[in-house]
Parts: sequence; C-alpha cells; structure tokens
Amino acid sequence: MNGSTRIKIWIVFAAVFALGTVTGAALDGVYRSRASAGRRGDEHKRDAGAHFDKMRRDLSLTDEQATKIRAVLDETRNEYRSLRAELRPRFDEPRLKARARIRELLDEAQRQKFDAVTAEMDAKRGAQERPR
Repeated sequence: MNGSTRIKIWIVFAAVFALGTVTGAALDGVYRSRASAGRRGDEHKRDAGAHFDKMRRDLSLTDEQATKIRAVLDETRNEYRSLRAELRPRFDEPRLKARARIRELLDEAQRQKFDAVTAEMDAKRGAQERPR
C-alpha cells in the first residue's frame, strides 16, 4: 500500500468518525430537548414547584383546583418518563450500529482506546439520564 492510499484511508476513517460523532451529538440534543431530559432532580423539582406556585397565585386557584391541577401535572410527568423509556432504545440502536462499524475499521490497540472512550461517554450519559 502506498502513502497516498494510506492517507486516503485515514481521511475516510476520520470523516466517518467525525460524522458519527456529529450525528450522535445531534440526535442526543434533539432527544434531550424534546423529552426535557436536560432538567432533572432537585433543580427540576424546585423549578416545577416555583412554576406551580406562580400559576396558583396568578390564577387565584382554590385549594381543590390546586390539588387537581397538581395531580394532572404529576400524571403528565409520569407519561413523559414512560415515553423517554420507550424511545431510548430507538436512539441507542443507530449509535451502537455506528460504533460497531467504526470498530471494524480499527486495529486492536485502537479498538481498546475507542472502547474506553465510549465506555466513559456511556457512563456520563447514564449519570445524566438517571432520575435523582
């Protein structure tokens, strides 16, 4: 294999890797924005509580109305959680396929590094997606 061919192979490899990274990041961003997964835990509960309190004041809700509206909001939150759990595999599949294809292009040393990087990314993703 001459030098020109090697350079072309590396350029193709870099382009495939870059496209996979960009595609994965874009899909992740779309998923998070649509599923509101970016805001969780105590911060989200504080924001939701503050929003509800403001709505209660602004609309002058009675205690009975406030209780019923809070129940509607809780049910809706649970529906969103269920929807996220249902959609997650659909987003995981293309990412995992791309990784498998990339791994085929790597030698053993590169695969080990790639696996370590992707494992780290998965750990971060898992920490962000777990409810607190």
